[in-house]
Amino acid sequence: MTTVQEWGRPVGDVNGVFADGTVPVPLVLVDTDEGITGVGLGPQVEIDTVFAAIEGEDPRGVTALYDRMLRRTFKVGHAGAVFGTIGALDTALWDIKAQAAGEPLWRLLGGRDRRVPAYASGLDIGLTDDELVAVYQVYAQHGLRAAKIKGGLDIERDLRRLTLVRDVLTEAGQGARPGLMLDVNEAWTRKQAVRHVCELERTLDLTWIEEPVRRWDAEGLAAVGRGIRASVATGENLTGLEQFRPLLAAGAVDIVQTAVVWGVSHFLRVSALAHAHDLPVSPIGGTPVALLHAATSVPNHLASELQNLHPPLGLSLDLHVEDGAVVLGDSPGLGVTVDEQAVDAFHRPAVRTAESPDVRPEHAGRRLLAVADHSLPARSPG
Repeated sequence: MTTVQEWGRPVGDVNGVFADGTVPVPLVLVDTDEGITGVGLGPQVEIDTVFAAIEGEDPRGVTALYDRMLRRTFKVGHAGAVFGTIGALDTALWDIKAQAAGEPLWRLLGGRDRRVPAYASGLDIGLTDDELVAVYQVYAQHGLRAAKIKGGLDIERDLRRLTLVRDVLTEAGQGARPGLMLDVNEAWTRKQAVRHVCELERTLDLTWIEEPVRRWDAEGLAAVGRGIRASVATGENLTGLEQFRPLLAAGAVDIVQTAVVWGVSHFLRVSALAHAHDLPVSPIGGTPVALLHAATSVPNHLASELQNLHPPLGLSLDLHVEDGAVVLGDSPGLGVTVDEQAVDAFHRPAVRTAESPDVRPEHAGRRLLAVADHSLPARSPG
C-alpha cells in the first residue's frame, strides 16, 4: 500500500525537487491471527523473500525476527531498499508487540518522558526566500527553536537563507540563540566542504553540517570535521552496523543519524554503538513516529527531525507538537491509524523511486500466524 504526503508546496534537496509537493509514502500492514495489525513505513522491495523469514512466527520475538530477516537476505545483500523492507516489517512487529502488551511503544521500550525534542526541517531548497521565511514562521509557532535547511548549490544563497531562518527563530525565541543546521546531501568534495562551512562560520554559529561529502568517505568526513567548528552529521543512508563502524573508528562523525525507514531495531543498535563512542544520535525521516518512540528509551538522543506538521494522507497519529517537542500519546503500539479507504480512494500514477517502488495490491498486508503455544492473548485491534 502506498499513500502520499501532500506538502502543498515544492519539497526537495540538492538532488531533486518534487515540484507538486506530493511525495509517495509506502506502507506495510502486518496482520496476526489474533486480530492485531501492525503498521510499518518503508519500501517493499523483495517483500515476499523477506516476509518468509517471519511468517508463522510469534511477532513478540521481534528482535530475533529482525535477525532472521537479515539472514534471509544475507547472500544477495540487505543494503539499500531491501534493508528498508526489513525496517518496515520490523517496525510493524514492534507495533504489534506493544499493542499486544496494551502499551504505547515508548513505554514498552523503557521510555520515561513522552516528550521528544525536535528541530524543524522544511525540505526547502525549492522555495523562494519569502516562502522560506513563511514556512519557518509556522514551525516557530509550534515552539521549534532549531532548524535545518537544505543547501549546497550556492554558498551565498545558503548564507542568506540561514540568516533569514536564524532571524525568524531568534525573534520567536525572544532573542535566544537558535540552533542552525545545513544539509547538503553529499554534494561537496572535501575541500569544498571545509571552504564553504568556514565561510558560513564567519558570521553564523552552525550546530552541524549534514552529509558534507559521500556517506562512505570516512577519511573525507574526518577531514571536514577537523577543518570546521560545526559538528559533522551523517548516517541516514547507511544500512547495517558494518557501514557505521568505519566512520566511528575514524572519528568521522559527531552526530550519528539513522533514517526512520530502516526500522526500530536498527535505530536501537546504532544508538548503542554510538553511545559506546560517546556520540549522540538523531533520527531522520518524513514520518518518524516509530523512531520518536524509540528515541525516548536511548540515553544519547539529541533531537529528532520534524518535517511536515501534518501526517500523510489516510494516517492519523497519536501525537502533537508543542514547545519544540513531539509529545507522544498513550495509544497502544505506535498510535498510527490507517484509513485504508481514504488511501485507496486517492488515485495517482505510480512513482518509482528507491524508497517507493511499484507496489502490487497483494502486498498491502501480511499475516503472522502465531504458533499455538506462543499465541497472543485475545485483544481487539488497537
